Amino acid sequence: MTGIPMISLAILLPVFGALALLLIGNRDEAKDGFIRNLTLGVSMATFGVTLALWATFDQSVTAPAFQFVERLPWIPAFGIEYYVGIDGLSLMLIVLTGFLTPIALLTSWESIEHKVKEFSIFMLMLEAAMIGVFASLDLFLFYIFWDILLIPMYFLIGIWGYDQRLYAAIKFILYTLAGSVLMLIAIIGLSWMHHAATGAYSFDVLELYALDIPYSTQYWCFLAFALAFAIKVPLFPFHTWLPDAHVQAPTPGSVILAGVLLKMGGFGLIRFAFPLFPEAAAYFAPFIATLSVIAIVYGALIAMVQPDMKKLVAYSSVSHMGFVVLGIAAMNVEGVQGASYQMLAHGVSTGGLFALVGMMSDRRHTRLISEYGGIKTVMPRLTAAFLIITLSSVGLPGMNGFVGEFLIMLGAFGWDPRFVVGAGLGVILSAVYMLWMFQRVFYGKVTNAHNRDLPDLSFREWAIIGPLVAMAIVMGVLPNLFLKPMEPAVRSIVERVQAHQPDSHAAADSGAASMEGH
Repeated sequence: MTGIPMISLAILLPVFGALALLLIGNRDEAKDGFIRNLTLGVSMATFGVTLALWATFDQSVTAPAFQFVERLPWIPAFGIEYYVGIDGLSLMLIVLTGFLTPIALLTSWESIEHKVKEFSIFMLMLEAAMIGVFASLDLFLFYIFWDILLIPMYFLIGIWGYDQRLYAAIKFILYTLAGSVLMLIAIIGLSWMHHAATGAYSFDVLELYALDIPYSTQYWCFLAFALAFAIKVPLFPFHTWLPDAHVQAPTPGSVILAGVLLKMGGFGLIRFAFPLFPEAAAYFAPFIATLSVIAIVYGALIAMVQPDMKKLVAYSSVSHMGFVVLGIAAMNVEGVQGASYQMLAHGVSTGGLFALVGMMSDRRHTRLISEYGGIKTVMPRLTAAFLIITLSSVGLPGMNGFVGEFLIMLGAFGWDPRFVVGAGLGVILSAVYMLWMFQRVFYGKVTNAHNRDLPDLSFREWAIIGPLVAMAIVMGVLPNLFLKPMEPAVRSIVERVQAHQPDSHAAADSGAASMEGH
């Protein structure tokens, strides 16, 4: 595309920014301000690089599967390379990462008051690792980025979190490490199988796609990969780390955790688990879909009874990410397109909800719903922004949440209509718990004296929530702007998986084609 290594630039800019911060001396207020501005500037420059990737990305059907490819030998004896590239799916997630990181940093202006330099370094390193995960085409490199990002997130929760932060941080890292170790064993096994077949080790994803893997081996490898990704999503019953991590994390950590980190689970299922092991994926797809429907309904029911706004939003994440996994399990173009879109929509809407809850918590130092009431008369602008993001989260037509959920349910119906019944119940319940929470917090009379003089949105807070509100509307009105770049990648993955599967998915597609013919 260009002579500039754009992906490496997007990864290395935050790394260089973090290294520059290390050179800054001990803390004082003037340096804290400089550190915040430098960190924000680096993250904005990284976002600019991701937009440049999008602007120069070839969206035509004749474009190569992966673009902006960079490939350098790293450990040649074992076939390990620095091998990165993007298709439409990874492009959109990288843009989402670039978009949300400056927003998350802006939320830290009021909530992070100590160790600002260390906080900024961890945020930039986290951004670099997240981009690396989405761009990696070498499985070993993918695993390195996958595990590296655990370190900054562990410290973000453990140092800058709330009262139970150490418990939440340790639980987060134990859950995710347990799954990733099993995935590492499967990755090593894939390389050994490639060596047995060709005489050379390789971690190249595209080469491993072509590997003829016996079904019995696929079975265990798929379980190893799927478990690591299910924990990250998180899928029921591996979800219990998420509410603790969200509630204890500082607002910037919650925004990034919900906005980007959870998407790595869905991305991994689409990029690796299903196309590498298509026969095993077909066998396990109904079980995965069943767990996803349970997650949708269970997450919604638990969210409904939460007294804490942040915990309510955390359980809503469990519910909404269940939709993503359901679309992937359907493994048809509509379902996977919907899942990919829902990951973007969820990043915007749930990231926005955590940012707004953080703004209210900064003012009142509480997130209990019972401590509020009548807020719309005190903070009308924040109320309006909260309403728009709430409607986005519940999937109102014309907002971003509707597009993804509609496509997922369309794809799931074409595969197995039974799963759509449970998913539809989740849609109804999400409207119930979100609107009920909104009504209790913002409507009625101001009964708590502490709420009478709360300031409305500041200029900095407008800079946080304005882009999220705008994006929620743009994604709902112009979905093809985001769907079009992803479609060739999604279609290629679906065709590969279906070509190697038994009749389960193919039969559903042929039935749909027959209906279209009539």
